[in-house]
Amino acid sequence: MIRKLLVCGVVVVALGAGARSQEPAAKTAAPANPTFEKLKGMVGTWVEADKDGKPTEKVVSVARLTAGGSTITETLFPGTPMEMMSVYHLDGADVVMTHYCMLGNQPRMKAAPGSAPNQIRWVFTGGSNLDVAKDAHMHGAVVTFLNSDTVEIAGEAWEGGKPSPNHCGTMKLVRKK
Repeated sequence: MIRKLLVCGVVVVALGAGARSQEPAAKTAAPANPTFEKLKGMVGTWVEADKDGKPTEKVVSVARLTAGGSTITETLFPGTPMEMMSVYHLDGADVVMTHYCMLGNQPRMKAAPGSAPNQIRWVFTGGSNLDVAKDAHMHGAVVTFLNSDTVEIAGEAWEGGKPSPNHCGTMKLVRKK
């Protein structure tokens, strides 16, 4: 269960839609990119939804805009032994992220072009401190924006060089109001 939450945590940052922000406006903005703009909408606090889709008190993600609006930092499972960090930014025309996992590895992913308008599909592009053929790591995800305050994440974990259905599933998060 802990491993399932750990591996799924990496994609939580792809939450949120819309342009709402709890941060002051940046003085200089990053170049416009529709996917990155969608990610900026996740700035704020996100909690786990219960089986009926209602918000719980369990904080899963706290995201902030930094570096003149060019970077998003996300703290996953803040204040818990599972606390982790993900950082998102543009690399040319690509939206990329690095996840600093409690497993001690740092998978890197890229938002795949051609995703549905209400989705971001994250694909693995490499990482540090991990052997893809052996180590457990986050390898991809599909984030679906159900509305501006609700997202669903279907994560893909790998272990032993192949998908590991036992380590990740689908979770729903709701913006904390």
